[in-house]
Amino acid sequence: MNACLGEEKSALVERVRFGYVGCGFMAQKVHIPNFKDIPSCEFLALAEVREKLGRKVQSRYGIPRFYRNHLELADDPDIEAVGVSAPFALQGEIARDLLAARKHIFMEKPMAVSVEQAEMILAAGKASGRRLMVAYMKRYDAGNELVKETVARHRSDGELGRMLLARNHGFCGDWICNLDTPMETTDEKPPESPEQGPSWLPKEFHRSYIGYLQQYTHNVNLLRWFLDAGENVKVKHVDLDADGMTGLVVFDMAGVRAIIESGSLSHYRWDEETQIYFQHGWVKTWAPPLLLKNVPAEIEIYRARNIQEFRRPIPKSCWTWSYKREAEHFIERVASGEPFRSSGEDTLTDVRIFEDIYRTYVRDRGLL
Repeated sequence: MNACLGEEKSALVERVRFGYVGCGFMAQKVHIPNFKDIPSCEFLALAEVREKLGRKVQSRYGIPRFYRNHLELADDPDIEAVGVSAPFALQGEIARDLLAARKHIFMEKPMAVSVEQAEMILAAGKASGRRLMVAYMKRYDAGNELVKETVARHRSDGELGRMLLARNHGFCGDWICNLDTPMETTDEKPPESPEQGPSWLPKEFHRSYIGYLQQYTHNVNLLRWFLDAGENVKVKHVDLDADGMTGLVVFDMAGVRAIIESGSLSHYRWDEETQIYFQHGWVKTWAPPLLLKNVPAEIEIYRARNIQEFRRPIPKSCWTWSYKREAEHFIERVASGEPFRSSGEDTLTDVRIFEDIYRTYVRDRGLL
C-alpha cells in the first residue's frame, strides 16, 4: 500500500485527454504543473474567465486550447477528464456542469458547501456515468499510507490491545513554505462567489462555516480514513468559540472516540499531528506543511508493554509529493476504471458531518 504511485506501470495505449478550469493560486502553483508532468496525461485545454491571465498561463505551459469559461470547455468532445479549482461554492456548480457533460472530475476540497449541493453533484455524475474525485491529498501521502496500514494491522493482530482514542490536532501555520513555482498575474478581478451554506444555516454563520469546512474537512476525512469509519460517524460534542472555528469536536467514528482540535497560532511552523491510542501503545504522525515538496508525514509507533519501544519507520516515498501522487492516482484510475481513493460518494459523508457540527454549534448558541 505504501509503494509509490509513480511506480505503478500502466499498459495504456492512449493517454487520458485532460483539461483544467481555473488559474488561481492552487491551480498555478500545484495542479497544472503536476498534471502537465504526468506522461499518461494529455493536457489539451485550459478554461479561465480572466482571459488575459488564462492566455498567459496557456502560453507558459504550452496548453493547446483555451476557453473563456468551463461551459465552453465542456463542449469539447476530445476532453474526457477535467480538473477544477474555483471559489468554494462556485466550484461545486462547475463540477456538476462538467459531470453532466460526461467528463470525469478532479476537484479541490470542499466538494460542496451543503449536503444538498453535494447530492446534486453526485446525481449529475450518476446520470452521465462519470466519476468525481476530491483532492484530499493527505490520503496520498506515503507516510499516511503507512499509518493506515499500521493501524489496520494492530487492530487485527491485537498486539497493542483495544483502540481507545484518536485525535487530530491542527493549529495550522505556514503552509506555502516558499514554494517557488512561477505564477502569472494580471489586474483582472477573480470570479465572485457568494458566501453560501446550508439553507437552514443563518446567514451570519456562512463565513465561519465555510472557513471551518474548507480548513478542517481534510482533518475529518483523514481520521475517517485511518479508522476505516466510512459513513459510520456521529458528532457527539461541539465546543467552538465565537469565531466558529477554535475549539474541539468529539465524534464516534465506527465505535472509536475521535477528537478534532482546531485553531491557529502566530507561528511559522506547520502544527498538525494525528495520534491513535491503543491500550498498549500508539501510532502517531506529524503532517508536513501542505506545499512542502518531497517530505512525507513522519511516523512514530510506541509499544508500551514490558519492553517499551519507539519506532520511527520511514515510508517508501520515492521523494515524491502527496499533491503529485493524487494527480497520478486520478489519471491512472480514470484510465483503468478502478475506484478513486477519495471519491465524491465518500466525500458526501464529510459534507454531512460538517453540517451536523454547525447545526449543533448554532443550536447551542440558541439560534436554531
